[in-house]
Amino acid sequence: MYGSRSGISPVMATVILVAIAIVIAIAVAFWATGLVGIFTRFEKLEITAAVYDTTTPDVELRVRNTGSSSATIDDIYVNGVPLGLTGVTFTSDGDVLDATNSPAGTGACQANGPCTLAPGEDVVVEVANPPGGGGWTAGVTYEVAVHTASGKTYPAAVLIT
Repeated sequence: MYGSRSGISPVMATVILVAIAIVIAIAVAFWATGLVGIFTRFEKLEITAAVYDTTTPDVELRVRNTGSSSATIDDIYVNGVPLGLTGVTFTSDGDVLDATNSPAGTGACQANGPCTLAPGEDVVVEVANPPGGGGWTAGVTYEVAVHTASGKTYPAAVLIT
């Protein structure tokens, strides 16, 4: 009755099942690694310098994106009051950044508009006047903050000399 049985041995069946389990585990690991990479990207701006330039006269902030995701500067706050980007100039290595001349040639900065910084890029933000105009007052410390499109605010204190 069982004389002409054909099939695979239990050892071969075990080897095949282990191989399939390893292939599935590798596929799941690659899939999970991809998901982790997507969800762990973050924006982080650092204000590495905040000074008052007496020659122009304006407040200059050197801002660097040290995060792993692009960051878009969409507003400037002075003492908690939104200033907007009118009268704010973005420069890099002395060149004014706009739609034709911006970090990495991406067209990411616009005149009187937002400026997007890729990871590792930096920009100098020049703020001409505080809210209400009238210029900066000597001897006063202003809190100048960079606001991003994701809702984060990065403040720096600047003493006007």
